[in-house]
Amino acid sequence: MTDVRASGSTKYVVVWLVTAYFSTLSMACGGTYEYAIEEFCLAKFKLDMEALDQRHWCSWEDTVESYGELTNCTFLVALKMNCFWPNRLVDEFFVRVHQHYFHDCSLTGRQLHDPPNHILGPFIAVPILVTLLMTALVVWRSKRSEGIV
Repeated sequence: MTDVRASGSTKYVVVWLVTAYFSTLSMACGGTYEYAIEEFCLAKFKLDMEALDQRHWCSWEDTVESYGELTNCTFLVALKMNCFWPNRLVDEFFVRVHQHYFHDCSLTGRQLHDPPNHILGPFIAVPILVTLLMTALVVWRSKRSEGIV
Protein backbone atom coordinates (compact mmCIF):
# COMPACT_ATOMS: atom_id res chain seq x y z
CA MET A 1 0.00 0.00 0.00
CA THR A 2 2.88 2.33 0.73
CA ASP A 3 4.30 1.67 -2.74
CA VAL A 4 1.07 2.83 -4.39
CA ARG A 5 1.13 6.11 -2.46
CA ALA A 6 4.80 6.63 -3.22
CA SER A 7 4.31 6.05 -6.95
CA GLY A 8 1.24 8.33 -6.95
CA SER A 9 3.14 11.16 -5.27
CA THR A 10 6.09 10.55 -7.59
CA LYS A 11 3.79 11.09 -10.55
CA TYR A 12 2.67 14.42 -9.12
CA VAL A 13 6.26 15.50 -8.54
CA VAL A 14 7.22 14.57 -12.12
CA VAL A 15 4.20 16.43 -13.53
CA TRP A 16 5.05 19.45 -11.39
CA LEU A 17 8.71 19.40 -12.48
CA VAL A 18 7.78 19.14 -16.18
CA THR A 19 5.28 21.99 -15.82
CA ALA A 20 7.84 24.12 -14.00
CA TYR A 21 10.49 23.39 -16.65
CA PHE A 22 8.25 24.40 -19.56
CA SER A 23 6.97 27.46 -17.70
CA THR A 24 10.54 28.57 -17.10
CA LEU A 25 11.36 28.03 -20.77
CA SER A 26 8.42 30.08 -21.92
CA MET A 27 9.12 32.89 -19.45
CA ALA A 28 12.78 32.98 -20.48
CA CYS A 29 11.65 33.55 -24.05
CA GLY A 30 9.51 36.53 -23.10
CA GLY A 31 11.28 39.86 -23.34
CA THR A 32 14.52 38.56 -24.79
CA TYR A 33 12.82 36.72 -27.63
CA GLU A 34 10.52 39.63 -28.35
CA TYR A 35 13.49 42.02 -28.49
CA ALA A 36 15.42 39.65 -30.78
CA ILE A 37 12.64 39.28 -33.34
CA GLU A 38 12.03 43.04 -33.32
CA GLU A 39 15.72 43.82 -33.86
CA PHE A 40 16.72 41.05 -36.26
CA CYS A 41 13.60 40.03 -38.12
CA LEU A 42 11.41 43.12 -38.20
CA ALA A 43 14.29 45.43 -39.10
CA LYS A 44 14.95 43.53 -42.35
CA PHE A 45 11.24 43.27 -43.12
CA LYS A 46 10.85 47.04 -42.67
CA LEU A 47 13.68 47.68 -45.12
CA ASP A 48 12.14 45.29 -47.65
CA MET A 49 8.71 46.91 -47.33
CA GLU A 50 10.13 50.44 -47.57
CA ALA A 51 11.92 49.44 -50.78
CA LEU A 52 8.56 48.35 -52.17
CA ASP A 53 6.05 50.98 -53.24
CA GLN A 54 3.25 51.20 -50.66
CA ARG A 55 0.68 50.55 -53.40
CA HIS A 56 2.17 47.06 -53.77
CA TRP A 57 2.00 46.09 -50.09
CA CYS A 58 -1.28 44.24 -50.68
CA SER A 59 0.14 42.29 -53.61
CA TRP A 60 1.00 38.81 -52.37
CA GLU A 61 3.33 38.25 -55.33
CA ASP A 62 5.38 41.28 -54.29
CA THR A 63 5.49 40.58 -50.55
CA VAL A 64 5.56 36.78 -50.30
CA GLU A 65 9.35 36.54 -50.25
CA SER A 66 9.81 39.18 -47.55
CA TYR A 67 6.96 37.74 -45.49
CA GLY A 68 8.42 34.24 -45.79
CA GLU A 69 11.82 35.52 -44.64
CA LEU A 70 10.16 37.22 -41.68
CA THR A 71 8.40 34.01 -40.70
CA ASN A 72 11.57 31.94 -41.05
CA CYS A 73 13.52 34.49 -39.04
CA THR A 74 11.12 34.29 -36.10
CA PHE A 75 11.39 30.50 -36.25
CA LEU A 76 15.20 30.49 -36.35
CA VAL A 77 15.47 32.95 -33.47
CA ALA A 78 13.11 30.78 -31.42
CA LEU A 79 15.15 27.71 -32.29
CA LYS A 80 18.42 29.38 -31.23
CA MET A 81 16.88 30.57 -27.95
CA ASN A 82 15.23 27.19 -27.21
CA CYS A 83 11.78 28.74 -27.36
CA PHE A 84 8.64 27.12 -28.63
CA TRP A 85 7.47 28.23 -32.05
CA PRO A 86 4.82 29.37 -32.74
CA ASN A 87 4.05 30.97 -29.42
CA ARG A 88 1.99 33.82 -28.02
CA LEU A 89 4.72 36.39 -28.66
CA VAL A 90 4.99 35.38 -32.33
CA ASP A 91 1.22 35.63 -32.69
CA GLU A 92 1.18 39.12 -31.17
CA PHE A 93 4.18 40.11 -33.30
CA PHE A 94 2.45 39.08 -36.55
CA VAL A 95 -0.78 40.79 -35.50
CA ARG A 96 1.20 44.03 -35.11
CA VAL A 97 2.90 43.49 -38.50
CA HIS A 98 -0.48 42.94 -40.18
CA GLN A 99 -2.03 45.95 -38.47
CA HIS A 100 0.78 48.16 -39.72
CA TYR A 101 1.45 46.86 -43.22
CA PHE A 102 -1.65 44.98 -44.34
CA HIS A 103 -4.61 46.68 -42.62
CA ASP A 104 -6.07 47.98 -45.91
CA CYS A 105 -5.74 44.69 -47.80
CA SER A 106 -8.63 42.41 -48.66
CA LEU A 107 -8.52 38.78 -47.54
CA THR A 108 -7.34 37.65 -50.96
CA GLY A 109 -4.68 40.35 -51.17
CA ARG A 110 -6.28 41.88 -54.27
CA GLN A 111 -8.53 44.85 -54.63
CA LEU A 112 -12.10 43.71 -55.10
CA HIS A 113 -13.78 44.74 -58.36
CA ASP A 114 -16.32 43.39 -60.84
CA PRO A 115 -15.01 41.00 -63.46
CA PRO A 116 -14.87 42.17 -67.09
CA ASN A 117 -18.10 42.09 -69.11
CA HIS A 118 -16.95 39.21 -71.34
CA ILE A 119 -16.72 37.03 -68.20
CA LEU A 120 -19.70 38.46 -66.32
CA GLY A 121 -22.07 38.39 -69.34
CA PRO A 122 -22.38 34.59 -69.68
CA PHE A 123 -23.02 34.23 -65.95
CA ILE A 124 -26.02 36.53 -66.36
CA ALA A 125 -27.25 35.48 -69.82
CA VAL A 126 -27.11 31.68 -69.46
CA PRO A 127 -29.45 31.42 -66.43
CA ILE A 128 -31.91 33.84 -68.07
CA LEU A 129 -31.93 31.82 -71.30
CA VAL A 130 -32.31 28.51 -69.43
CA THR A 131 -35.25 29.96 -67.46
CA LEU A 132 -36.96 31.18 -70.63
CA LEU A 133 -36.32 27.84 -72.39
CA MET A 134 -37.73 25.83 -69.47
CA THR A 135 -40.79 28.10 -69.28
CA ALA A 136 -41.41 27.67 -73.02
CA LEU A 137 -40.98 23.90 -72.68
CA VAL A 138 -43.51 23.70 -69.84
CA VAL A 139 -46.05 25.84 -71.72
CA TRP A 140 -45.58 23.82 -74.92
CA ARG A 141 -45.87 20.51 -73.05
CA SER A 142 -49.01 21.62 -71.17
CA LYS A 143 -50.76 22.48 -74.47
CA ARG A 144 -50.15 19.00 -75.86
CA SER A 145 -52.84 16.82 -74.41
CA GLU A 146 -52.10 13.62 -76.30
CA GLY A 147 -50.10 11.02 -74.50
CA ILE A 148 -51.33 12.10 -71.08
CA VAL A 149 -53.20 9.35 -69.24
